[in-house]
Amino acid sequence: MTTAAKQRSKEELEAWSSRFLQDGHPEPILKNRTRLVDEIVLEAFSRTLLDSCAEGVSLLAVGGYGRRELFPFSDVDLLLLVRRPPDAPFKSALSEFLRLVWDSGLRASHSIRTIEECCAVHEGNFELTVSLLDQRFLSGDSSLFAALQERFRKFLAAERRELLRRLSRMSRARHSRFHDTIYRLEPDVKEAPGGMRDLQTIHWLGLLRESGPESAFDPRHASFISSVRCFLHFRAGRDHNLLNFESQDEISAAPFSPWHDPAHWMRAYYRHASHIFRSSLTSLETAEAQDRSLLANFRDWRSRLSNSEFTVSRDLVFLRNPHDLDLDRQLPLRLFLFLARHGVPLARETEKRLVDHVISWSRLFRDQPPQASFWREFLSLPHSSEALRAMRSTGFLSVILPEWERIDHLVVRDFYHQYTVDEHTNVTLEILEGLTGTRDAPAKPFAELLEESAHDGWLMRLALLLHDIGKGSGRDHSEEAVRLARAFLQRIGAAELDSAQVLFLIEKHLLLPAALQSRDIADPATAAALADEVQTVERLRLLALLCFADISAVNPTAMTHWRMEQLWSLYRIVYRHLTGHLSSEPQSDPRLTYGELKPATSEFLEGLPRRYHWTHTAAETDAQAALFQVARERGAEASVERRQGAWRATLVAPDRPFLFASIAGALSSFGLNILKAEAFTNRHGFVADSFVFHDPNRSLDLNPPEVERLREILRKVALGQIRVEDLLRHRPVKPPPSRLGAIESTVSADNESSSSATVFEVVAQDRPGLLYHLASAISRARCNIEVVLVDTEAHKALDVFHVTSGGQKLAPEAAESLRQALLSACQ
Repeated sequence: MTTAAKQRSKEELEAWSSRFLQDGHPEPILKNRTRLVDEIVLEAFSRTLLDSCAEGVSLLAVGGYGRRELFPFSDVDLLLLVRRPPDAPFKSALSEFLRLVWDSGLRASHSIRTIEECCAVHEGNFELTVSLLDQRFLSGDSSLFAALQERFRKFLAAERRELLRRLSRMSRARHSRFHDTIYRLEPDVKEAPGGMRDLQTIHWLGLLRESGPESAFDPRHASFISSVRCFLHFRAGRDHNLLNFESQDEISAAPFSPWHDPAHWMRAYYRHASHIFRSSLTSLETAEAQDRSLLANFRDWRSRLSNSEFTVSRDLVFLRNPHDLDLDRQLPLRLFLFLARHGVPLARETEKRLVDHVISWSRLFRDQPPQASFWREFLSLPHSSEALRAMRSTGFLSVILPEWERIDHLVVRDFYHQYTVDEHTNVTLEILEGLTGTRDAPAKPFAELLEESAHDGWLMRLALLLHDIGKGSGRDHSEEAVRLARAFLQRIGAAELDSAQVLFLIEKHLLLPAALQSRDIADPATAAALADEVQTVERLRLLALLCFADISAVNPTAMTHWRMEQLWSLYRIVYRHLTGHLSSEPQSDPRLTYGELKPATSEFLEGLPRRYHWTHTAAETDAQAALFQVARERGAEASVERRQGAWRATLVAPDRPFLFASIAGALSSFGLNILKAEAFTNRHGFVADSFVFHDPNRSLDLNPPEVERLREILRKVALGQIRVEDLLRHRPVKPPPSRLGAIESTVSADNESSSSATVFEVVAQDRPGLLYHLASAISRARCNIEVVLVDTEAHKALDVFHVTSGGQKLAPEAAESLRQALLSACQ
């Protein structure tokens, strides 16, 4: 049976796949796979359990299998209903039954339950009850199944409120895991908001409320998402549900797709997902309205916020007189100000009424848009980001800001951003609101900046709202955003000084991130150049906050504590320059920087450049001096410690060619991502190399002995006792996320940015040992690395080297020769 069934299953899947790729219809796939699985499961049951355990055992299909919604490679959920606990003969027959099912090529998931177990709420296994909502009899003892149905109906009636409450909590928690947004660039079509799980939630809530499926729900949305999931299964040959960039390219090019551009196809995906998500939220709100628990009653304290126009009930905003939307064009503006002031979400009923008026409002607001006074009030309120999200979901934001239409649902791929452009913008404003009252120590300085910017903070928020509206134009997005923003500001009658501030922030919104990536922030020339661009402390404050929000909204892990501290250090350095305290360089006598020194520290500091004094505290200097003393006896010494949100490795050893490259390679062999590195050589010929790095796999945190092993390997590499090439050979190469994901390597040489070094900026495909190979190329050219700044955005490496030769900048010919060598090292 098993070989023939497996072959038949394979042949039918191939035939279904061919037909599906032509028409894209998922319904025949789900129907036919359910039929095929029924035949295989029933035959296996008849050969094993049906005769030996005919009475007292029922075979049920549950979950998606019970609903007859089996996708090409979905698991098959089975429940064996028994009258009494299984005995040895039953277990033997069950084992053979499962073997036949698995050998037929099906992934079966089974459970064995009595009626009593099926009709109880189980802590930690609520999924059992949910799966039984879609129970379907397959074979066995029909009277036992009839008894279950009767008992289960009574169970649902008695526990309906508790089941609704648990299902609502489970759904809200799932939405929260995805930050309550559908706008991820690579969504999970099964679990993410707007996906299959939301469709199932609507179905389950309807069964629990005895109302059945939502009557107003358009089945085309379910068909679209089901089609996407079928495509992903056929493409991967397994239960795969992540709509990654490569999948988007392929499905948009499929014969059944009406949109052959991936960006247009994804906009269609977000439209369908948005309808599903909103419908699921409507179902959840309806279910939660029936739950008059203590918590629900407590929520109603906010009903006191109700006024003559808006009613707050069940923590939702309703219109007292919906017909006023036809008469008063200022009513929606006052409604969104109400949301921004109080942070109470719109009821789905209210949201639908707004959606129905969007077209008529577009004509009204085209000639008389809300003026600057509205935007000042709106963006100064504490919940403006939540109100902005409501504006987006109803389409009202595009009515009062037509330029928004350009980035609505817009996908811009860079393998670093996690959200669509419009969602990224919304998240930036949420990030700023989250700063208020933050307990995260590295973020507190930015929270203080936000408080200091209360008067003109709305201008910075308006700049954030507009800073990416130039994306997708094919031109420089900052320049295009400035052009569009200038027209918008004129249209709303913004004051000249306010407009200038907003346009400056949009134009320069990448200034500080670029400096963090490519400039030595300890170099006085960096502070001077940035101060010339920014000009005032007020602008610097707003620009730093905008940068904080913009980086933080890229993805949840983009703004690390280390990056946050680097941004704050850059702010302070430029601030000191603007206020006249950065004009004097550090003194050459270290005692003027550190005060009285220990003899060992004084000896270590001999010959170190003034920049070392600028970038190291007294405690760091003493620690490196201690390593210097040990290194004199042992030949090299290293330390590895966790500090300021990142790991730091420091090596002190006699300087030699390729030493920096070797240490970089050793760190890379551990799977560590280097964030920053620098090297200083003292008069005694000893180099102090410092590396700040991130441990993405938390190997050092979870395995403390690994810290000591890493330290010893660094020391042995410095002594030449271990070959770096051997270490790197064991680290696997990360594949790019798609065939279109390869990064083209570029290297630029700049003799103007730094007053003391030639700056090389490298953009390349990230790979293990890349920094090692780049640093080796510099060493082969007999050049010194003064500072290296390293960043990795997904699979793209961004490395900047400040290089000297003989203590000077490189001559143009030497710079070009090294540029070519670095380009070769990228390959």
